[in-house]
Amino acid sequence: MQHFCAISLLASSILALSLGAQSFDGTLSYQINETAATNSIRLAQDQLRRINSLVEIGALPRVRLEQAQRDLADAQDEVILEGTLYGNLPIASLTEETANNMIAAAQRRLDRQRQRIEDANKLVDEGIIARNSVCSLQDEMNMRTMSLTLAHSRADLIAEIAAMARSERAMETLLSAGVGPFAGEMEHYEGNGLFNEGKDLKPIEAAFAHKFEKPLPISADGETDVHRALGFDHRGRVDVAVSPGQKEGQWLMSYLKAKKIPFYAFSHAIPGKATGAHIHIGTGSTRLQTAD
Repeated sequence: MQHFCAISLLASSILALSLGAQSFDGTLSYQINETAATNSIRLAQDQLRRINSLVEIGALPRVRLEQAQRDLADAQDEVILEGTLYGNLPIASLTEETANNMIAAAQRRLDRQRQRIEDANKLVDEGIIARNSVCSLQDEMNMRTMSLTLAHSRADLIAEIAAMARSERAMETLLSAGVGPFAGEMEHYEGNGLFNEGKDLKPIEAAFAHKFEKPLPISADGETDVHRALGFDHRGRVDVAVSPGQKEGQWLMSYLKAKKIPFYAFSHAIPGKATGAHIHIGTGSTRLQTAD
């Protein structure tokens, strides 16, 4: 039975990873093409209507209607995960709000599957179904547990980007008020006042990879939905997730100074959010202009 469960889990993993994420328009309205997930919604809706009709005439017990309602809710949550978790949608295209919705959808799917297993175990105890029939349900719960773990990991990355953006917002507010940065928390290097991302970024990445034998940990490359949500124009700027106190951060700041590339180095934390420590390459982010 364990061998059978493992094969089922592997098959489920391949199916889940094959679902491609679609674009997200920033308003919780997903623009998703015809996929297995959206098709399953239609099937679940049709099934719910049929079962509801049969329940109304007494041909089926009401518990079947509740099962159909759970199946429809599952399909709807699967679409949310398809648009935020399963595919190649960039982290930059997600916000804290969508991250929260992603986690909530993954949690709801896990809770429903846990309830299915509890119901099935009751039937096993009553001798109505065989115990090995619960195996596939357990496989699915394992997959949903994995999805929730991945959702939390992705949400943590989004929270880090948001924390960095808030650091920059705090810096911009201080500068606008004519207050200088407080010692030990932010370092600003003006350089020649220019950072050409198209020309300057690749040499920085190559030099960093040569020095540390790993990619430059870019957390925000240009505009992100997080920065836009906070009212900042981040185009032409790059955030690197290294602390100025780390050897990688020290090296990066020295490199940027040698090339006269402007940067802001943040080492302070954002209470209740994330470390926020990062190096912002380029001039300071400006506020987005909104229509009055």
